[in-house]
Amino acid sequence: MMEASEENGDVGPASNAAEEEEAPPEESRPESADVKETNSDCNHTDEDATECSTKAAAQVAVETGRSKEVAVTPQNRDGGPVVIEASSKNPASEKLERVRKWSISKYKYTRQALAERLGRGSRTVDLALEPRLELLRDDRQRYDHMTKLAQTLANQFAQFSVTQKTLGDAFTELSFKTKNLHVEFGMNAEAQKFLSKSTETLQSAVNAFTSDMNTLVNKTIEDTMINAKQYETARIEYDAYRVDLEELNMGPRDANTLPKLEQAQKTFQGQREKYEKIRDDLSVKVKLLQENRMKVLHNQLWLLHSAVAAHCLSCHSFLEKNMQQAVEHLDVASADAPSWLEDS
Repeated sequence: MMEASEENGDVGPASNAAEEEEAPPEESRPESADVKETNSDCNHTDEDATECSTKAAAQVAVETGRSKEVAVTPQNRDGGPVVIEASSKNPASEKLERVRKWSISKYKYTRQALAERLGRGSRTVDLALEPRLELLRDDRQRYDHMTKLAQTLANQFAQFSVTQKTLGDAFTELSFKTKNLHVEFGMNAEAQKFLSKSTETLQSAVNAFTSDMNTLVNKTIEDTMINAKQYETARIEYDAYRVDLEELNMGPRDANTLPKLEQAQKTFQGQREKYEKIRDDLSVKVKLLQENRMKVLHNQLWLLHSAVAAHCLSCHSFLEKNMQQAVEHLDVASADAPSWLEDS
C-alpha cells in the first residue's frame, strides 16, 4: 500500500508539471479558453447551474462585443419587436426590365406602323370616330388659312389707316396755305381723318376676331389633335399585340407555346382596355369641341360682320353729308368768283 501510494505520489507531481508545461500563457489564450475556465468553475454543484450559465453567457457576450457590435432589434412602443423587411428588388434589374419592355413595345409599334404604310398589315378602324377626326383636321386647316388672311387684312387696315391720317394732315396743311382752295382741301382732310378713325375701329374688330380664332385653332383644336395622336399611337400598339396574338393562335399549341399564349392574351387585354379608354375619352372631347366651336364661330362671325357693316354705314353717312357740304361751298365759290377772262 505504501509503495503504491508513493508511486502514485510520484506520478502526480510529474503529471502536474506536464500540464503546466503544456498550458499556454494567459495572454495568448483564446476566448474559448476563458469560456472553458468559466465552465470549469461551474462544475461544482447542481444548485449553481443557473448562476454559472448566466456568467458564461455574460462572458461570451462581453468577449463578442469586443470584436463585433451586437445587432439591436428596434422595439415597438408596446414592447414588441419591429420586423424590418429587406427589399429583395434590385433597382438595376428593375430598370433593365423596364428598358426591355419598352424596347419590345417600340419594336412591335414600328413593325405594325411599317406594315400599315406598306399595305401589308390590318388596322382597326372606328367608323364613328375617325371620320370626325378627318373632318376636324380639314376644318382646322381651313380655319388656320382664314385666320392668316384676317391677320393680313388687319395689318393692311393698319397701314391704310396710317396713310389716310398722313394724307389728311397734308390736306389740312394745304388748306391753310391755299386760301382759294381752303374749303376743298379742308373737306378732303376731314374725310380722310374720319376714314382713318373708322378704319382703326374696323382693324380692332378684325384683330379681336383673329385673336379668338387663334385661340380656337392653336389651343382648343390643337389640344384635341394631340389627344388624337395619342389615340393613334394606342391604336397601333393595340393592333400590334392583336396581330401577335392571332399568330400565336394560328400556331401549334404545346407545353412551350401555352405560357406564351396566356401571356400574349393578358398583354393584349391590357392594351385593349387602354385603347378603348383613350378612344372613349377622345370621342367625348370631339363632341364637346364641336359644340364649343359652333358657339365661338357664331359669335365671332356676327361681331366681325357687325364691325364691317358699322364701318361701311358710318363712312357712307359721313361722306354723304360731306358731299352735300362740298356742293354748297362749290356753288357759292363759283358764283362769287368770276373768271379773269370775264374781267378782261
